[in-house]
Amino acid sequence: MQKCISGVHRTHTMQLSDFAPYFYDNGPYSYNGNMALFSLSEDTAVGTQIYCLNGTDPEGQEVRYGLSFEPGSKEYFRVDPKSGNITLVEKLDRENQDSIDVLVSITDGQSKVVERVTIFVMDANDEKPEFQNMPAIIDVLETTESGSSIYKVEAVDRDTGSGGSVTYYLQSNLFAIDRHSGVLRIKSGEMLDYEKTKTHFVIVIAKDGGGNFNGKEQFMSSSATLTINMIDAQDTPPSFIGAPYFGYVYEISVPGSEIFTVEAQDGDVGNPNPIRYSFDDGDDGVFSINKTSGCITLLTLPIYLKREVFNIKVRASEVNPEGRLMDYEVTTVVIRVMDLNNNPPTFYGENGPQSMFELTMYEHPPEGEILRGLKITVNDSDQGANAKFNLRLIGPGRMLRVVPQTVLNEAQVTILVEDSASMDYEKYHFLTYKLLAVEIDTPERFSATADIVIHLLDTNDNAPKFSSDYYIARIPENSPGGSNVVTVTALDPDSGPWGEVKYSIYGSGADLFLIQPDSGIIYTQPWASLDAEVRSKYNFYVKAEDREGKYSLAEVFVTVLDLNDHPPAFYDNFLETTMVIGAPVKIEAVDDDAEVPNNVIEYAIMKAEPDNNIFDINAGTGEIMLKSYIKSMAIIQNITKKRDCTWSLVVQARDLGQPSFSTTAVVKIDITEATQLKGGPLGSFLLHDRNKPLQILGMLAGIISLMIIVTVIISTITFMRNKKSNRILPNRRVKRRQKKQHTWLFKKPLQRLETKEEKFKNVNYNNNAGRVLRQWPPPPPPCVPPPPFCIPGERQWAVPTVSATVAPKPKKKPVITRQDSVNRALVSELKMRLEQKRKSERKQMYWCSRK
Repeated sequence: MQKCISGVHRTHTMQLSDFAPYFYDNGPYSYNGNMALFSLSEDTAVGTQIYCLNGTDPEGQEVRYGLSFEPGSKEYFRVDPKSGNITLVEKLDRENQDSIDVLVSITDGQSKVVERVTIFVMDANDEKPEFQNMPAIIDVLETTESGSSIYKVEAVDRDTGSGGSVTYYLQSNLFAIDRHSGVLRIKSGEMLDYEKTKTHFVIVIAKDGGGNFNGKEQFMSSSATLTINMIDAQDTPPSFIGAPYFGYVYEISVPGSEIFTVEAQDGDVGNPNPIRYSFDDGDDGVFSINKTSGCITLLTLPIYLKREVFNIKVRASEVNPEGRLMDYEVTTVVIRVMDLNNNPPTFYGENGPQSMFELTMYEHPPEGEILRGLKITVNDSDQGANAKFNLRLIGPGRMLRVVPQTVLNEAQVTILVEDSASMDYEKYHFLTYKLLAVEIDTPERFSATADIVIHLLDTNDNAPKFSSDYYIARIPENSPGGSNVVTVTALDPDSGPWGEVKYSIYGSGADLFLIQPDSGIIYTQPWASLDAEVRSKYNFYVKAEDREGKYSLAEVFVTVLDLNDHPPAFYDNFLETTMVIGAPVKIEAVDDDAEVPNNVIEYAIMKAEPDNNIFDINAGTGEIMLKSYIKSMAIIQNITKKRDCTWSLVVQARDLGQPSFSTTAVVKIDITEATQLKGGPLGSFLLHDRNKPLQILGMLAGIISLMIIVTVIISTITFMRNKKSNRILPNRRVKRRQKKQHTWLFKKPLQRLETKEEKFKNVNYNNNAGRVLRQWPPPPPPCVPPPPFCIPGERQWAVPTVSATVAPKPKKKPVITRQDSVNRALVSELKMRLEQKRKSERKQMYWCSRK
C-alpha cells in the first residue's frame, strides 16, 4: 500500500515537471529535421522517401511524428509515426503548384508540438512549347519580294530556365524563319508563283533549350502547320487547253456544221480576264470562228473544198476590263476532209449476210488443215481508213486461228486448225467460237460478230487405261479352285463400241488363273491347288483391249499365304545313339511349311525312363545333354542303381503356327564315359567308326598303299644318290635345263596334330561329319628345311566325344555287355593310331614335294 502511494506521488511529480518534445533544426538543404526550407523536384517518382522528421523529448520519452494538410488541400505526403520517414504519394506538378504547406507534429504522448513548413516544388523540363498563334492560314501576293517578312510565329514553354527558352525551326526551300524571334520570311533569291503552286504548307517546329528530367537531359518540341495561300496577279498570258487540235469534215457535212471548238484561259487563273478568238492564217475563207466560244464552223459544202488538210492558226487574246487586247497565244488547228465512217463490217455466207456458221467434222483433224465447210466473207463499204479492220477468233484454247488478221474493205475468211490434240471429242462434243471484226483507225470502232459452231464426231483415239499400273493380291493356300483373287478395272473414254473393254491375262505365272473378259475378275482355275510350300509368288500381265486392238497392260502380283498345314516330322520315329558324358547329342525334325512361324520348331522332352530328371534339351536346336551336375558315370549309376543302363526318351517337336502341330519320337541313348584306353589312336578310331566297317577297311587299305608308295620313293631316292656319288665326273660340267617341278595337288591337305583339348573343341554338333570345315595352315616358306621323316611317339588318347548322327533303330539290337564295350574301345584306339600315322606320312610327302 505504501508502494502504491509512493508511485502515485512520483507520477504526479513527473507530470508537473514534463517538457514538450521538439524538432532538430538541421538547417537548410538538410534531409533530417523539421523540413524547414525543404525543396523537391517535380519529377520525383511517387513512392520515393523524400525526408525524415527528427526530434527528441527532454525527458527521453519515445516520440511520435505526424503530418497534415490544410482542409481541401491535396495530401502529397505520408509519414511513418515511429521512424519519421516521409514518402511522396501524389505526383507533383510545378506548373500547377510550386509550393506545398505542410503541418508537421511531434508528440511524446503528453505534449504535442505542431509546426507549419513550406515545401518548394522545383522545376523539371516536362513541358513542351505551346504555339500561341498556330496553326494559321495567311494570304500572300505572288509578287511579294524575296526577303520580305510574311508572319511571326509565337510559342511559350511554361518551364523555367533553359527548359523554358524556345527556338524555331522549319524545313522549306522557299521560306526561312528567325530561330529566336519566330519571324517567317521568303528566302532571298526565291520568288512566289501562283501558277506553279497555289498553296504552301509549312511545318514549324518549336524546341526548348533542354533540361533535367528524371535524372536525364531532355529536350522537348512541338510542331504546327502554317498554310500560305498565294494571291494571283496579272502576269501570265493565255494558254490553250487540250492542244494540239484536230477536226474533220465528213462527206455529209453542210454549211454551218460545227467542225471543232478550241478553248483557252487566262494564265492568271486566280483573277482571269476574258478571252477573244480569231484566225491568223490558213482558213481560206471557208471556215469561221466564234470570237467568244472558239467554235469553228464550215461555210461551204465539202465538195467545194480545194484541199484535204487545212492548218488554221487560231489566236486567243486577253481582254482587260477596259476592252483593250493584252497578252495572247497562238495554236494550230488541223482540219481533215475525209470519208464518213457510216458502214460497220458485215459477215456474208453463200446466201447473203449471216451471223452463224455451223460445221460437222471428226475430232483431231490434221494441224494446218483448212475448215473448207465454212464459207465466210467479210466486207466494209467505207473507204480508206474507215474500211480497215482486224479479225479475231475468240473461243476455248487456241485450237483454231483465222486468216487474214487485217482486212481492207473485203476478204475471204479462212479458219485453220492450230492445235489438233485439243480438238478431242471426249472433252468437247462441240466447239463454239466468236468471229469478231473490229475497225482499227476510226473513232467509232464499229464492229461485227458471227458465231461459229463446230460439231465433233468421235474416233477410236484412246486405248483402255487401267486404274493402276499394278495390282497386289493375297490368297490363302487352301483356297478352293474358282476362288476370286482380285478385280482389275480399265476404262476407255471413247464412245459406243470403241469404249467396250475386254480383259485377258498371260505370262509364266498365269497358268493357275483365269479372268472374266467383261468384268475383269481374276480367279483360280477350277482344278488349281495352291500350295505355299511349292510356290508362294505368282506374277503375270493383264491386258485390256478395245475392239480395234488398242490396249494397255498392268501387272498382277499374287502372294499365296502360307497356312500351318504340315506337322513337324523326324527322320525316324525310333532313334538310337550313344552319348559321351560332357558332349550332347542332337535330334532333328523338319517342317514342310513355307513361312515362319509355321516352320519354326521347338523341342521338348516329354518323358524319360528310368528317370525324368537327368536330361535337358535345347528347345531351338534339339541338342540333348545331361544335367549340369552329372559329371561321371558314377553319378548316373547312383541314380539308376545299375552299372549299365539304356535310357528311353520321348521327345516332342512342336511348330509355332496357329494351330500348332506336334510329333513325338522315341530316342534310345547309351551313356558312356570318356576313358583313357590302351589301344592308342587306332583303337579310338575303330571305336568311333565301329558302325562303318567298309570305311574302316578302305582306310586301312589306303594307309598300307600309302606306306608302300613312300617306301618305293625313299628307296629310289637313296639309289640315285648312291649311284651319283660313285660316278667319275667330267672336267667340263654340262649344265642341263632344270626340269619343271610338278606340284602335288591334294584334295585334303594334312592337318596338324590335335591335342586332347582341341579334339573336344572340334566336336561336330551338326550330326554330319562329312560337312566339317577344316582350317589348314599355309605351307612354310621354301627356305625352311623340311621336318625329319619320323613318326611321333605313342601317346595316351582319350575316346573322342564326337556326337554321331542319330541313326535309325536296327532291326535287332544285340545285347551289349561290359566286355563288348571294352573291345569296341580298343578297336577305336587302334583305328585312331592308324589314322594319325597316315596323317604324319602325308605331311612328310608334302614337305618332300615342296623341296
